[in-house]
Amino acid sequence: MTTIVVTGTDTEIGKTVFAAGLAAALGATYWKPVQAGLDEGGDGDTARRLGVTRVLPEAYRLATPCSPHRAAAIDGVTIDPERLALPLVDGPLVVEGAGGVLVPLADDLLYADVFARWGAPVVLVARTALGTINHSLLSIEALRSRGVPILGVAFVGDAQEDSEATIARVGGVRRLGRLGRIAPLDADTLAQAFAKGFRTEDFV
Repeated sequence: MTTIVVTGTDTEIGKTVFAAGLAAALGATYWKPVQAGLDEGGDGDTARRLGVTRVLPEAYRLATPCSPHRAAAIDGVTIDPERLALPLVDGPLVVEGAGGVLVPLADDLLYADVFARWGAPVVLVARTALGTINHSLLSIEALRSRGVPILGVAFVGDAQEDSEATIARVGGVRRLGRLGRIAPLDADTLAQAFAKGFRTEDFV
């Protein structure tokens, strides 16, 4: 089984769209272990709308759209890392984290710590807007300090050649490709954009 973890440099940067595009391209199962914020149904529902046919239920569904540790506290829930073990599925698995690399799940548990336990390769999704070099390099350092294998960086947004190349060079990571702006966004347009921006063989 091929497992790929998708994380980001921040929240609301297009991580779910990328994860859905990757899962659809690989024919993979999609799983978001912790969903915080249910007003729009959750990222699993978004993945379905964007062409993913196999979506696993979350280990935790939390009502408040904020950091998982805080959302869990508001809901009176304690996130147990044992419930976050990677599920066994047929074929590849794409797992999406929440927010960025160092988002807390509990008082003493960060997403990066869970990634280290899993040992699966991580794709770091980074926006191309101003500030991405710093955010991306800090995220890369946080992953490396925990021994998390980094498959590469996937960019989202308008092309910024110097920023993208600088992150790859200074961070010592592979530049996997870029998703540009997609409008309208649906399963077909995402599939086309993903095929244009990435090579599926880089993820297998």
